[in-house]
Amino acid sequence: MVAPKFRINLHHLELSPPKRDQWIPLFPDGLRTLALGLILLVMARPQSSSSIENMTREGIDIVMAMDASASMLSKDFRPNRLEAAKAVANEFVEDRPFDRVGVVVYEGESFTQVPLTTDHRVVQDGLNALETGRVEGGTAIGMGLATAVNRLRNSDAKSKVVILITDGENNAGQIEPQDAAQLARLESIRVYTVGVGTIGRAKSPVRKRPDGSYIYDWVEVNIDEPTLKAIAEETGGRYFRATSGEKLKEIYTEIDELEKTRFNVFRYNKRTEEFPFIGWLALICLATEATLRHVFFRNLP
Repeated sequence: MVAPKFRINLHHLELSPPKRDQWIPLFPDGLRTLALGLILLVMARPQSSSSIENMTREGIDIVMAMDASASMLSKDFRPNRLEAAKAVANEFVEDRPFDRVGVVVYEGESFTQVPLTTDHRVVQDGLNALETGRVEGGTAIGMGLATAVNRLRNSDAKSKVVILITDGENNAGQIEPQDAAQLARLESIRVYTVGVGTIGRAKSPVRKRPDGSYIYDWVEVNIDEPTLKAIAEETGGRYFRATSGEKLKEIYTEIDELEKTRFNVFRYNKRTEEFPFIGWLALICLATEATLRHVFFRNLP
């Protein structure tokens, strides 16, 4: 038995797409649903927040009083005490970007190498140019400290500091170290004193040749530590003894930690209620839904 054959004429089938306006009556319902969702969101009281942060810093005014007497050319530091002190001071300045720094130099007399400035390149150039023999020989610790105090006297900074470097004893100048320390205390200036030199003997310059170079010999290192300690105690600072370049670097690091630049941060937080805006959107949706339903779609089945 042979199964009958069926043929379907596809030409007689019509696939009619949905009418374009079938979704229009659903639009008011969609608006009502959206409005209800917005109303629920309003009930949750959404908020947005913004914060304003204002940071101010209180820099420190620092004067480095550097001993540049001939004994600072002693070779117990590499290459000598003076060059080691300059190198460490340069690093210290580089790590104090928000502070004003100045440099005072003293031998038998004292003078300002660099006045207080925030231009640390100028300070570093002044340190690099520091050398012995520019004024009368000797070690006038009192004069060096007094000049440093004078540079800070008119400073408005809340924190004023002197870092005094020396490798010897006060043997020149018209001002005694103790008198200079009292001036510093009256001006609320802290003084950190640093004695530079090994314990025992060091190869130091003893005579000057006609060509200006020095003859070196082994000399006992004598640092007036009692005076340096008294200066620090009088002014609320500290005394340090640097017996090597590494120790000197550690001392400057410790001073850096003791004298931190202060930062004041003011933060203002503002909260804004967002539900009024969302509430208005809900009302607009409801009004639009009512208008469409009762005006435009009133006659639709």
